[in-house]
This record gives sequence, C-alpha cells and structure tokens, in this order.
Amino acid sequence: MTKIGEVKKSPGQDMTILGSGSITSLFTDHSLIDEYQFMIDPVAIPNGTPVFKNIHQKLNLWLIGSKVFNSGVVLLNYQPIKQG
Repeated sequence: MTKIGEVKKSPGQDMTILGSGSITSLFTDHSLIDEYQFMIDPVAIPNGTPVFKNIHQKLNLWLIGSKVFNSGVVLLNYQPIKQG
C-alpha cells in the first residue's frame, strides 16, 4: 500500500475508483480515500454486493454534499471522519 500512498501524495489530479468493493475496502482500511461518492438509483435488485463488505474497522462518514437528478438518482458525497 505504500506505493498507492506515494502516488496519492504526488501532485496531479484526483484518482477515482469505480464500483470495486474489494479495492474500496482495502483502500478504506489503509485510510487512502479522502472522499466517497455514492450514486443511489431508485431500483432495487436482489443479492447486491456490499460496498464495505470486508473492512476491518468502523468507518464514520460526514455528508459534505448531495445532488438529486431529474431521473430520481441521488449523488451523495462523504468524507471520512478522522478518528483520534
């Protein structure tokens, strides 16, 4: 994970992870994610995959923004609350 930490500290644009629960959980456990964006679609499907299935510690999030689209989709932006 040190290589990802180095890339994160280097100048440049933000990195984005799209729809990968395993990488999201791994990066969350190493406190490498500065902001989470969730798009909520008004469709319920059976047997969905949890976003944070394998995290090893509690994750507290703070809502920093939201947007509702005409389609009914909602975008929620969260930042992790630093523990300690």
